[in-house]
Amino acid sequence: MATYDLVVIGTGPGGYVCAVRASQLGMKVAVVEKNATLGGTCLNVGCMPSKALLHASEMFEEAGHSFAKMGVSVSAPKLDLPAMMNFKQQGIDGNVKGVEFLMKKNKIDVLKGTGKILGTGKVEVSADGKSQVVEAKNIVIATGSDIARLKGIEIDEKRIVSSTGALSLDKVPGRLLVIGAGVIGLELGSVWRRLGAEVMVVEFLDRILPGMDGEIAKQFQRILEKQGFAFKLGSKVTGVEATSKALLAKIEPAAGGTAETLEADVVLVCIGRVPYTDGLGLKEAGVALDARGRVQIDPHFATSLQGVYAIGDVVAGPMLAHKAEDEGVAVAEIIAGQAGHVNYDVIPGVVYTTPEVSSVGKTEEELKQAGVAYTVGKFPFTANGRSKVNQTTDGFVKILADAKTDRVLGVHIIGREAGEMIHEACVLMEFGGSAEDLARTCHAHPTRSEAVKEAALAVGKRAIHM
Repeated sequence: MATYDLVVIGTGPGGYVCAVRASQLGMKVAVVEKNATLGGTCLNVGCMPSKALLHASEMFEEAGHSFAKMGVSVSAPKLDLPAMMNFKQQGIDGNVKGVEFLMKKNKIDVLKGTGKILGTGKVEVSADGKSQVVEAKNIVIATGSDIARLKGIEIDEKRIVSSTGALSLDKVPGRLLVIGAGVIGLELGSVWRRLGAEVMVVEFLDRILPGMDGEIAKQFQRILEKQGFAFKLGSKVTGVEATSKALLAKIEPAAGGTAETLEADVVLVCIGRVPYTDGLGLKEAGVALDARGRVQIDPHFATSLQGVYAIGDVVAGPMLAHKAEDEGVAVAEIIAGQAGHVNYDVIPGVVYTTPEVSSVGKTEEELKQAGVAYTVGKFPFTANGRSKVNQTTDGFVKILADAKTDRVLGVHIIGREAGEMIHEACVLMEFGGSAEDLARTCHAHPTRSEAVKEAALAVGKRAIHM
C-alpha cells in the first residue's frame, strides 16, 4: 500500500496549488482526479475557456464596430465558430499540460479515479471497476463545486444548457435566455450577444450582480442595456417547454402574479454553484457538512475527522479560484507546522465582460449595515486621459475609506481592464493602507490606473482632474 504525507482529492486551482506547495515543503504528495484531464472546472469548463471566448468575441465585435472609427478599414468580419472553439480548446490544452508539468516537476503522483475517504489516513481510488487504497498522514478535500440546478428544468447541454454547454454551442442562438444575472450568466451572455444572439436575462432579485456594490451594479446594467442586453428583474422562470421550433419559458414575477411566456432558442441556467461531495464517503467517514452541504471546517481548515482538511468551493466563502488557491497554500503550510493564513477581507472579484467590473473589500451597503462611518471618493473614466484618447470612457472608480482613520475598506471599479487595476488596492488593503497613501503614490501617465489615484484624492475632496 502506497503511503503519502498528503493526498489531495481534486486537481482544480485549490487542489493542484495545495499539492505543489506541500511538495515544496518536503512532503510526499499524491493527487486524486476522476476526470481525464487535470485542472478541475476552472481550466476545463470554467474560468479559462470562458476567458478565451470573451477575448475572441470582443475582437470580433471590435473588428465589426470599432476599427473604422480608428481609421482601420476592414471588410465585415465573418464568424468561423468552429475555429473560435478550436482557439478556446488550444488554451484549455495548454493550461492542462501546464498542470501536468507542475505535477511531474514537483514529483507529485497523479492517481486517476474517484477518491473516497475510508477514515483517518485512508483514501480509496476507484477507476474502471478497479480500486486501490492509499495511506495518507493528511487528506485535503478540494473537490470544488457543480452547477446548481433549477427544479423542473432539465439541462440537456444542447438547448437547455449550463455554463458547460454554453461554452460549446455549435451555432449562435438567435435568442438566448439567461436565467440568473450573476457573474457567469453576464459573462457568457456577453459572448453570445457579441456573436449575434439576442440576450434576455431573467433574475429573481431586483438587481444584477447580487453582493456587489449597488451603485456599480446599476451603472453596469445601463451599460449592458446599451450593448443590447434585455433584463427582467424580480422575475423567476418556473418551467421550460421544448417544442421542435423553440423553447417556451414560463416567467412569473418573483413576488407572484401573472405569468408570461418567452420564446428562446437556447436557455442558459446560471443560478449559482453547489459544493461537490458526491461519492466521497463523507457521512460514513464522519466528516460533518453544514446545512448548505458544504464541508465544515475550523479556522485551520480541519474537518471533524482527524487528519482531514477541506478548501475551495466545497467549504464556505466566495466560490473563486484564487480564494481556493490561497487556501491550498495556507493548509499545506499549516500541515507542515507553519502559520498558513488567508485574509478573507482582501479577496478580489472580477466580472470579465467589456467593460470589466472588479471589487475588493466592503460595499457601501455592507458598511451602512455595519454602522461604519465612511467617506467615498469617485472618479469617472470620462475624465481619464488614456480612456479619452482610446474612446473607452465607460465606468468609474469608487473608493470607500474609514471616516476616522482613512483606512481603505473597499474599492470598486467598472471600466476597461478593471480586473488588472484592482490589485494595487488589494496590496494597499493587505498592509492596512489609507486613501492618503494611495493618493500620494505616483502613478504612470497616461494610464487608466490614474483614475484609482484620483479616486483616492477624491476621498479627501481634492481630485485634480475633475
